[in-house]
Amino acid sequence: MDCRPMERAEPEVTTAREDGSAARVLHVSAGAVPSGQAARQTVLLPHADRFFEIRLESIGGLGAHAAGQVLATAAVLRMGLNGAHFSSYGSEKKGSLVRSFVRLGPADRPIRNSAPVETPDAIVVFHAALLRSPATLAGLRKDGTFIYNAPPGVVPEELAALPRTARVIRVNALGIAMEEKSRPNAVLLGALSGQFPFLDTGKILEALSEEFAGKHPEAVASNERAFRRGATDFEVLEGVGRAEGDLPAARPEPAWGYETQPVGGIVPEPGNMVWNDLTASRIGLMPVLDREKCIHCGLCDLVCPDYCLSWGDGEPGGKFERELMGVDYRYCKGCLRCVESCPTGALTKETETAGLADRLRVPLFPDLIP
Repeated sequence: MDCRPMERAEPEVTTAREDGSAARVLHVSAGAVPSGQAARQTVLLPHADRFFEIRLESIGGLGAHAAGQVLATAAVLRMGLNGAHFSSYGSEKKGSLVRSFVRLGPADRPIRNSAPVETPDAIVVFHAALLRSPATLAGLRKDGTFIYNAPPGVVPEELAALPRTARVIRVNALGIAMEEKSRPNAVLLGALSGQFPFLDTGKILEALSEEFAGKHPEAVASNERAFRRGATDFEVLEGVGRAEGDLPAARPEPAWGYETQPVGGIVPEPGNMVWNDLTASRIGLMPVLDREKCIHCGLCDLVCPDYCLSWGDGEPGGKFERELMGVDYRYCKGCLRCVESCPTGALTKETETAGLADRLRVPLFPDLIP
């Protein structure tokens, strides 16, 4: 983050959590900004008695951390608010779970809380696959706003766990981003900004453009288009939630403690990688096999980092002893290395639409996971 325009009272630090994850914490306040830099108008937050809190639920690589930075920077430097932003993620950020937190308050109220946002006013979900985890929805207030990235279609049954009185917004962030040659985070940032009158969309867009103007000036125009479409091209889903009142916060206990941890040097659950699901790692594109063109050379299998290609016996007396049957998309993270290596064009990259992976999937372990 470029911090040249201001002098921070508290520096950005990296802290280690007990579960091994890392969190980069940025505290900024309107009082730390030199005279004339922060906006002077009074910004009224929705609740005078507490901070306004946002939690971004994402997968590493989708840009939730950058979106949180842009939002907090705009709130402080351009809207005159106090703000804090930090993200939590594991050692392998890309493809793994990422949570980004934004906490906003009035200029006369310092923010001294660096704890994760457990009871957010707004939750933004960057990938619909994350809806399978109850922790994604946890803590949403009864009058909160829930925004998730998905194309139009059937409403996921998991959303019934949301508060009955919460606003539920669906935006096809990935589809818009691909059309505008941008990223889903720009679309979702626009969608979030458009839902709250106190968030000045113009100033947030200025901060977004400034973020990319230095290193990636070619992305500024496409990000602006994506941001503006996110603020207007969305669906309001009525009658989705069934829960009454605020949702309970998720405070998971450690899996192991000093009295219950197993003996070191052993694998307590051998073969557990079979149960992994990398579906959420794909960001809109997937490999699709045309068996008519395939010569079963195995080059794709050599470059696949996740061994998601399913092979089977060839026809008796046929040309090939082993044949590529398809892809088990449960383990495919969409790197498309197989497409790049295919000499015949049998593997091509296709836009992933709802249900396509389920229809084309060839299970690697049908006896365990059909």
